[in-house]
Amino acid sequence: MNRVFIRSAGLVPVGEHWEKGLADLMYEAASNALLAAPDVKPDKIIVGNMFSGYAEHQEQLGSLLASALGMAGVAAIKVEAACGSGGVAVHEGYLSIKSGEYENVLVVGVEKMKDMGTGKATKALSMAESAEYTQVTGASFISLNALLSKVYMAHYGRKDEEMASFPVIAHRNGVTAGHAQFRKEISVKDVLSSAIIADPIRLLSSPPAGDGAAAVLLSSKGGEVEVLASEVATNQFIFQERENLLDFMASRIASSRALAKAGIDLSMIDFMEVHDAFPVVAALALESMGISKPGMAPIDAMNGRFNGDGELPIGTFGGLKARGHPVGATGAYQVAEAYLQLSGGAGKNQIGGAKIGLTHNVGGIDSTCAVHVLRSAI
Repeated sequence: MNRVFIRSAGLVPVGEHWEKGLADLMYEAASNALLAAPDVKPDKIIVGNMFSGYAEHQEQLGSLLASALGMAGVAAIKVEAACGSGGVAVHEGYLSIKSGEYENVLVVGVEKMKDMGTGKATKALSMAESAEYTQVTGASFISLNALLSKVYMAHYGRKDEEMASFPVIAHRNGVTAGHAQFRKEISVKDVLSSAIIADPIRLLSSPPAGDGAAAVLLSSKGGEVEVLASEVATNQFIFQERENLLDFMASRIASSRALAKAGIDLSMIDFMEVHDAFPVVAALALESMGISKPGMAPIDAMNGRFNGDGELPIGTFGGLKARGHPVGATGAYQVAEAYLQLSGGAGKNQIGGAKIGLTHNVGGIDSTCAVHVLRSAI
């Protein structure tokens, strides 16, 4: 089977792109990646996205991008896995090259959220959960994460100020990230004094809605970064026959499989891009992957373990909280950011001596998880 490398990446700063449409965003990210590797011609395009049909009345994103790039004739598809769409799109690109069927695959994650407004975006996000078991109750995606937070905090005796350590880390890293939506530090006090969205989740502990697109150009012909392994796993939908709410089974399975296939031990990981949509999601992901002991991830965060200069930096460009969370694009942003770290192109966000990184992207509340293990090939 072929080895899979990343030749280049292209990023659009996350934010409010009122003047740009969905096609503009993915074209910009794709063009940036292609310009950085002019000798590579994609023979397949994969677009990760969640909302285009609901929000933009536009499907066929693969063909739409191929047409915009002047690549009519190339194989092109769209991938959807809720907030994990970007990561799963990269996974499909990895498999396309690994199998030997394709040599160069352009993967783009894209989302246009601001045009929807808060009400429509809230309804759209609820589609990540079961229409039959969850949506009919009127529960929003944030309220489900709030309920999970309550369960976690009660079970382990965690406090609000401990959970707030995750958004504080994210914002600290986002300050120097040029593509981050929010480039401002916050304190634990700031988090705890911000408005309650769904108790105990507050405004500054929840990710912003934003527009954005990120692209990675995968190739079998070598590159500065190699994708050692890519895995996707699933879990029961939250509150639908899930035996243990505090076990992120999809995260646990996908990460263990990926590490095993890569021949990498957790102790060898230099940094992680974790799906820190809410503090409880970051905590349960880190614990289910075996990085922190059960109930201890917030304490590890508070004690500096996950800082940029800590034992295992996370969210090195601000994560979902500060970089932003244009949902269908998030997993692609993570892989692009890992590429920048491992190719030495992270600028002021560079993790010194980074050789191996892991990205973790989930759809729903751990209903789908995509994990990639990457290594510098320099």
